[in-house]
Amino acid sequence: MNCTITTAGALTADLPGNFAGELPETPAYDVTVVGAGVVGAAIARELARYRLRTALLDASDDIGNGTSKANTAILHTGFDAVPGSLEARLVREGRHRLRAYAAETGIPIERVGALLVAWDEEQLAALPALLAKAERNDYHAARLLDADELRAREPHLGPGALGALEIPDESIICPWTTPLAYATQAVRAGVHLHLNCLVQHVDSGDFHTLTTTRGTLRTRHLINAAGLYADELDREFGHDVFTVTPRRGQLIVFDKLARDLVSHILLPVPTAAGKGVLVAPTVFGNVLLGPTAEEVDDKTATGSTADGIAVLREKGRRILPELLDEEVTAVYAGLRAATGKEDYRIQDYPDRRYIAVGGIRSTGLTASMAIAAHVTELLRGSGLDLGTPSELPPVTMPNLGEASTRPYEKAELVAEDPAYGTLVCHCERVSAGEIRDALSGTIPPRTRDGLRRRTRAGNGRCQGFYCGAAVRALIEEAQS
Repeated sequence: MNCTITTAGALTADLPGNFAGELPETPAYDVTVVGAGVVGAAIARELARYRLRTALLDASDDIGNGTSKANTAILHTGFDAVPGSLEARLVREGRHRLRAYAAETGIPIERVGALLVAWDEEQLAALPALLAKAERNDYHAARLLDADELRAREPHLGPGALGALEIPDESIICPWTTPLAYATQAVRAGVHLHLNCLVQHVDSGDFHTLTTTRGTLRTRHLINAAGLYADELDREFGHDVFTVTPRRGQLIVFDKLARDLVSHILLPVPTAAGKGVLVAPTVFGNVLLGPTAEEVDDKTATGSTADGIAVLREKGRRILPELLDEEVTAVYAGLRAATGKEDYRIQDYPDRRYIAVGGIRSTGLTASMAIAAHVTELLRGSGLDLGTPSELPPVTMPNLGEASTRPYEKAELVAEDPAYGTLVCHCERVSAGEIRDALSGTIPPRTRDGLRRRTRAGNGRCQGFYCGAAVRALIEEAQS
C-alpha cells in the first residue's frame, strides 16, 4: 500500500483500509487511536477534522467488531446515570450530537420511549427517587404512571405490574451503522485504518513505537480505546489503575411477527449489577430480550449458554408472556467492559502524550461523539497543536431500518439499476445492488458477518440458510 503526504498534511493511500500484510512505511503519526469500536471510530472521526496524521488500529478484521456489535442498541437519555459524573455529562451531550448526526447520515433511529416497570411494592417505592435522579441529570420529561395507564400503554404486559416511570425520549438505533459511519468519514478525510493489527508492545520516548502483529508504527500521541483490552494496553505504560472484567450479556432476538407485542423499551428497576433484563423493539423490526449480566474471566467468551437462555426466558415470561410463544430468530452474546466503577475511566497523561479511554459502559454508543470531543480537548490541553477544524466530507449510509423504504421498493431506483430489484436475502429483503455497494464501499466487509452488519443479509429468520451460498459467492468474487 503506497502512501503519500498531501499538502494538507494528512496521509492518504491508494486503498482506504489497510487489512493485511506488513504495515506500510509512513512518517510518524501525530495521533494513533487503538480500538475501532464505536468510541475509537468516533475519536478518529473527530480528529479527522484537523490537519493531523492520524491512524486507527484494530486487532480484528472490521470496524465495531467487538463490544460495539453486540449491545442492546439503545440511544439513552442518561436519566439514571450518576449525577455529576463524567458519564452523565457525556451521555447527555452525546445523545443530542448522535441524533443530529444520524439525521444527516441516514442512521435509523426510532423514538419509542421507555417504561421502567415496577413489579413489586419495593420497586414501586423506588420510582420517585429515580424520577428525582433524572431531574438531577437535567432530564425533565420523565413522569410516573399508575398501573392502569401502564396497562393502557402496554396491554401485553404480564400480570402484576404496579406502575412505571416513563422516559419518553429513550430511543432505539442501529448499532452497526453508527461506528461504520464514523470510520467511513474518518477514512475519507485521510485517517489511516489498519485492521488485523494487534498491538503487542509499546515503547515510549520522543515517540511511541507500537509493535503489532503486522509490524511497527510510530506515533507522537496514543489514545487507548481498546475496550475489553484497555487495561492491558494501559499496563504497557506502567499503570495499574483499572482492571476490565468482562461482563457477558446474552440476548434473544425474536421474529418480526413479535413486534406488535411491545411499543416501548420495557426496563426493570436497575440494580448494582446493571440495568437488568429488558424487552425492546429494534430498528430492524425484531424484539430483543436480555441481557444477562455474567462476570466471566475469558475476554473471548461470547458464546451463549443453556442456563443463560433459560434465565432470559423465565424473566421474559413475566414481562411479556406472549413473547415466549413467538419464533426465535437468533441468540447472541456480547461482553461489556466492566471496571467496578460507575463511571467512565477516561484519564489523560499529558507528560506521556497518552490518553486512556477505558470502562466505557453500555452507554458508550450514545456518548461516543461527546467522548470524542472530550478526548480531543484533552489532546489540545496536552500541547498538541490541533489548528482550526474543517468540515468533513459528508457521508450517506444505507438506512437499514425496517421503518424506512427499502431499495427494492423504489421503482425509479430499480428502473435505473435492476440489481436493486433482485433480492438475494428474502428474509430481510436485501438486494444484489445493496450487497454490491457494501462490497465496494470505503471500508468493505471481509466476512459474511461484516456484510450482514452492513446490509442485514443473512440476518433474518433463516439465518442465511437459503441465501448463504449466494452471499458467500458474491464476497469471494469481490475479493478475487
